Amino acid sequence: MLIFFDIDGTLIGDLSHIMPESAVRAVADARKNGHICAVNTGRTKKLVEPDMEKLTGFDAFLMGCGTMISLHGKVLTHRTFSLSESEEIIEALHRHGIDAVLEGSENNYNDSLDEIRTKTFRDFVRRFAGEGYGSFRDAVGNFDKFYAYVDDISRMKAFEKEFMGRLDFVDRKQGFYEIMPKGCSKASAMEFMAGELGIPMEETVAMGDSSNDIPMLRCAHIGIAMGNATDDVKAEADYVTTSLEEDGVWNALKWLGVI
Repeated sequence: MLIFFDIDGTLIGDLSHIMPESAVRAVADARKNGHICAVNTGRTKKLVEPDMEKLTGFDAFLMGCGTMISLHGKVLTHRTFSLSESEEIIEALHRHGIDAVLEGSENNYNDSLDEIRTKTFRDFVRRFAGEGYGSFRDAVGNFDKFYAYVDDISRMKAFEKEFMGRLDFVDRKQGFYEIMPKGCSKASAMEFMAGELGIPMEETVAMGDSSNDIPMLRCAHIGIAMGNATDDVKAEADYVTTSLEEDGVWNALKWLGVI
């Protein structure tokens, strides 16, 4: 089988930043039994790299909600906003009063703290102080997707209307949105990888815990929600395992029969 795993809250704890030993063993055993294991994450390569040592046991990496896909270390596809697309997006974010972090494969980019409109997003960006993020000026032609926040949903609705047909939006709740080039998602990445490997979608499994995993669970033949998943994710799942910290990955793969 071709098995896709989200990272945060599925493989690695949101707070602990640890991949449980039971998850490491489960993935290793599944691969020994001939199954292919792939990371499928909203993180871009820049954000995956700090945890790469924990994730060495995977065959493929589908990153940035399908904007970059690699197999056995070789990049198969990479979708980056062009210079003109980048400039248009940045201008519109400012015009609509939307705070954002622009996420690229080599770096992330944000406005300075005094340029960020909302306290909520200012506090969010402070979590990454010292990471060496670039400015919006540096981002042109260098970002693949972006993470945005609005305190007034009408701002996002106006932005969405302007870019209808060119961008895809995932509502991460409470004013946060994950935004990708049109056609890029965790689901599109799964279909690409399955096609590349010649594996029918009837032999795919996806495991996740948050709202941007819903397209992945819907696309897979079997969708598994973590015990710590949000209710909307659990509603989409064929099976709900235990939480990450309660050996959720191990129990899921045991239920699946691949280990």
